[in-house]
Amino acid sequence: MNYPDNDRRHFHRILFDAPVEIETESDTYHTNLLDISLKGVLAKRPLNWQPQIGEQATLRVVLNDMECVITMQVSCTHIQAEQLGLLCEEIDMESISLLRRLVELNIGNESLLQRDLEALG
Repeated sequence: MNYPDNDRRHFHRILFDAPVEIETESDTYHTNLLDISLKGVLAKRPLNWQPQIGEQATLRVVLNDMECVITMQVSCTHIQAEQLGLLCEEIDMESISLLRRLVELNIGNESLLQRDLEALG
């Protein structure tokens, strides 16, 4: 997968397969996560959804069989035939704590995690 701005990427992405729910103004779609970072996600594009760049939605990433759910307000940043890039616009404290822990466990490098956290500021 090539990203046009890969050289300017500020956040480390981790591959992570989890169920995802995308709630728009008109419907709710179920799909799977492909990767996640502190600033957004890449998900499989639901076949029955035709999103627009900039479209707003609520994203829920389900961890541990509904025990933990990361919820964020997102906007659509890129669309491909089978993939959807979503930028995190807003996230609550509980969800950012879960996301930080998930990234921390998977990135395996405290200095890289710290750099990602500072880039959020």
